[in-house]
Amino acid sequence: MVESRLIGPVRVVGAGLLGTSVALGLRARAIDVILADASPTHVAIAVDLGAGRPAQPDDAPQLIVVAVPPDVTASVVAAELAAFPEAIVTDVASVKAGILAELEAADADVSRYIGSHPLAGRERGGPLAARADLFAGRPWVVAAHDEISYRRASAIDDLILDLGATLVEMTPEEHDAGVALISHVPQVVSSIMARRFLDAPNAALGLAGQGVRDVTRVAASDPDLWVQILGANASPVRDILIAYRDDLDRFIDALAEPAAPGARRRVAEELTGGNTGVARLPGKHGTDKRFTTIIVMIDDRPGQLARLLAEIGEIGVNLEDLRLEHSPGRQVGLAEVQVVPEAADRLTTELAARGWRIAG
Repeated sequence: MVESRLIGPVRVVGAGLLGTSVALGLRARAIDVILADASPTHVAIAVDLGAGRPAQPDDAPQLIVVAVPPDVTASVVAAELAAFPEAIVTDVASVKAGILAELEAADADVSRYIGSHPLAGRERGGPLAARADLFAGRPWVVAAHDEISYRRASAIDDLILDLGATLVEMTPEEHDAGVALISHVPQVVSSIMARRFLDAPNAALGLAGQGVRDVTRVAASDPDLWVQILGANASPVRDILIAYRDDLDRFIDALAEPAAPGARRRVAEELTGGNTGVARLPGKHGTDKRFTTIIVMIDDRPGQLARLLAEIGEIGVNLEDLRLEHSPGRQVGLAEVQVVPEAADRLTTELAARGWRIAG
């Protein structure tokens, strides 16, 4: 059993994806976890998964983690602060400034509250989608404010480190502006793009490859949750969307007369700007190193992907990333293997020698 920084008990309010994942991760460290949810079914499922135990009248939690929808987060945090006057309370909602403002307006004891936000999740929700390792290696923001002491806030730091996440300190306002750019606006763009498929011919949809799937993956997310998130963070999201609309207008104007002087240059500048922007995104282990992609064709039979991964290991090349795509109408998959550039030629040669078909 891995030693824990937290002492516990930890009360988790909201036994959905995030709450149950927090609970499972803490139980893996033998911490006493108390589960509470408006849905008795969610609590029962989480208990059956080994995520903790139901709440009892004499519970005295060290820390409370509120993992409920954003539109009720402030009221639930306020209720928990009042019910457990010795406990430190955090929440994992994806907006921070508005919740703190609501609590201050309600005269809640924010000297025992600090908001946080793990940048982790899945397209599916509920306790059955939870994983003990959901937060491993993921950023987890602590949105500090002046009314809580460092000593009290240290319990939140312990929670984050116990769950294997990477602690990031920001103000609530910095956090909300940041997630608007890297999470909330991409959700809007992905959803609007996916709406173009509603009336698209089946023949066109049959051409879909990994590129369009990458762009629209998060469009499968829960609309009810995202209505709440976008409403709570409307101002920074709107500002970015206005700038994005200006970018689209420049592109549209350039494509109106693609042969006009300067039109191709304008398109090239916009595309090059995208290259530069995506290069700034941190990659594996927080680095910005760029990788080379090798596309390997694999038969759609059991065990083939496992054999490919095992042989890459035997060759002695470290796999940096992997994506899978199926070839429409064929019993063949395409494995996009990413490695450091200096290993690409050797891996290609070795895989071909072992009978693998390398696309391109």
